[in-house]
Amino acid sequence: MELPLAFIEKYTTLLKDEAPSFFAAFDTPVKKAYRINPLKANQELADTPDDGRLNYSPFGHIGKVYGHSIDHTAGLVYSQEPSAMFVGEVAHPKPDEFVLDLSAAPGGKATHLASYLQQSGLLVANEIIKKRSQILAENIERFGTKNTVVTNESPARLSKQLPQFFDKIVVDAPCSGEGMFRKDPDAMQYWDADYPAKCASLQREILADAVKMLKPEAELIYSTCTFAPEENEQMIAWLLDTYPEFSILPIDKPAGIDDGRPEWANGNPDLSKTARIFPNHFNGEGHFVAKLKWRAQDVEPVKQTLEQSNLTTDQLKQWQAFANDNLVTSLEGTLLTFGDQLYCLPTGMLTVKKLSVVRPGLHLGTFKKNRFEPSLALGLTLQPNEVKHHVTITKEDWVKYVHGDTVMLASAPTNGNGWYQVVINGNGFGFAKVVGQTLKNYYPKGLRFIYREQA
Repeated sequence: MELPLAFIEKYTTLLKDEAPSFFAAFDTPVKKAYRINPLKANQELADTPDDGRLNYSPFGHIGKVYGHSIDHTAGLVYSQEPSAMFVGEVAHPKPDEFVLDLSAAPGGKATHLASYLQQSGLLVANEIIKKRSQILAENIERFGTKNTVVTNESPARLSKQLPQFFDKIVVDAPCSGEGMFRKDPDAMQYWDADYPAKCASLQREILADAVKMLKPEAELIYSTCTFAPEENEQMIAWLLDTYPEFSILPIDKPAGIDDGRPEWANGNPDLSKTARIFPNHFNGEGHFVAKLKWRAQDVEPVKQTLEQSNLTTDQLKQWQAFANDNLVTSLEGTLLTFGDQLYCLPTGMLTVKKLSVVRPGLHLGTFKKNRFEPSLALGLTLQPNEVKHHVTITKEDWVKYVHGDTVMLASAPTNGNGWYQVVINGNGFGFAKVVGQTLKNYYPKGLRFIYREQA
């Protein structure tokens, strides 16, 4: 790989004797990996290769994900590069915590955080770029989370609406992307010697807003996919100098993950508690991760008002009729409509009226004329034992279903006509209407595809 000359000169100076092996790593193959989704009822793979476990994550496996596989379309697997996976492991939220992923697209870290929350607490996944926020919402939907709100906001606006709100904030900061040169050579086109300093200026602005959203005793996890000290150790040194309430927490580093380099910042020995991932030491691309504790004193609590349901009487009756007929479980949260779309806003989330919201919780479905039609998201999220009626389809039927074709069942279900959760490989795959032996196709038109076997 032909690396930028200024990049070579910079890291030759910084890494000294380590530099040759560092540069040589850019010419080695990219390692593919993925996480298995613990929110799904069945976690046995249907059609994804498993080339081994990643020893630092209970969810991590080596292998390549096929985007048109059963496992991917049902949300059982999420493709994520091995070093990026370490960030979620460092964050490791506890159930019931309120967590913010401030720069969340495309969703790798957000879905990782959701894996640990186990459908409890609250996850706000934010992305400032509109198009990327929509991709984020799609990935959150496929993963099947009940407790996630996706926002499309600037950190400044978000901090005004949610002050002192979160137990844990992950800032995977926009950065110079040096750790992605091997995976995405196009990233080199944006890089120049001054780029890390420009990124560092933006990172300081983002962090200043993130601080405003931390509860007392909360944790801040800061990460980048770059090697630049200006965006890594020097950024944490700035954070400690600017906010004395912060202290660096140690990170458990598996083999191959290095300590941070205090000598690349102000020499503060605590910077060695941060983590660096180099491609010549670890089977991944490149990352930096720091974990900090926020110990603000004498903070006056902010008065917070929860959102209220806006359903009409008729809409509530239609939803309750569907839920009574089809669901075993009850969904916790506030029922909200946006147009004719019904969502369940997670418990504890403040008003969303002053935020640009892409996904205000779990999408339950659509109100049609005198009836309610369940969403794909609801069928992906609920486990089969949470639904009264479900129909299991074969791979051959699934191939027809994702193409948008009507599926003929071997026999009519004993429960008669009506809504059924479609199940493939033990996991929900949306809802469909059964009439006799006919499974009417409700797979969204925008997601349909022609399935082709992978070699």
